[in-house]
Amino acid sequence: MKKLANRVAIITGGAMGNGLGTAQVLAKQGATVILLDYHESVTEAANNLVQQGLKAESYTVDIRDANALKQIAESVVKKYHKVDILVNNAGVCHIVPFLETSEEIRDRTFDINIKGTWNVTYAFLPYMLKANYGKIVNLSSVTGTMVADAGEAAYATSKAAISGFTKALAMEVATHNITVNSVCPGYIATPMAESIAKESNQSNPQKVLDGIAAAIPMRRLGTIEELGDLVAFLASDESRYITGTQIVIDGGSTLPESFGAVGV
Repeated sequence: MKKLANRVAIITGGAMGNGLGTAQVLAKQGATVILLDYHESVTEAANNLVQQGLKAESYTVDIRDANALKQIAESVVKKYHKVDILVNNAGVCHIVPFLETSEEIRDRTFDINIKGTWNVTYAFLPYMLKANYGKIVNLSSVTGTMVADAGEAAYATSKAAISGFTKALAMEVATHNITVNSVCPGYIATPMAESIAKESNQSNPQKVLDGIAAAIPMRRLGTIEELGDLVAFLASDESRYITGTQIVIDGGSTLPESFGAVGV
């Protein structure tokens, strides 16, 4: 039997990138994946999974809308009678110098990355508590928890908050057979990474990505499937005694004491 057979998994930001990669891995391991995203392409993403013989459906929703999320949670539980896994993946990143960061950019980053994660968890956690079972995986980052760079004040702050949220919630629900962990990716080959590269060098974003890869000990960016494999482990019963922790998946990018250590 597949290790996630009969599990119902909610994945935010499921239309593309890390969310879609995670959905593919979880679905292949037997889970029914329910993708949430404000991009309408989430419908196509779910349909593509179904065409592969996997179990998937989708909801187009803005995770800043707590009432809409509550309604979705009620709908999911009415259909499946439970929610086993929650992957809080949705997030945004803007590279902007601190004094040039508008209130709009700051608030959008905090509202999606922090409040969005809060809202989704608030909507689905009651059903996990009722079932006395659940796996919550929050997507944090090495940025804000281990490292940071110029222009990342809003993003780094939001991801550090996710790690704090993970630890506090893990303590609160530990006696209910619910684990809460965070995953801290380094650079993963996603549309977000490409967008960040374009913000740094519009004329040649690939040069930026190549430079990033050269500074990583493994000399490459991670893949969405590799991230999905880690999330799947934390979503499975193989990780039943792991909670309140953060696991780094970065190809060793946070290891070197200097660029010289990786030959840059």
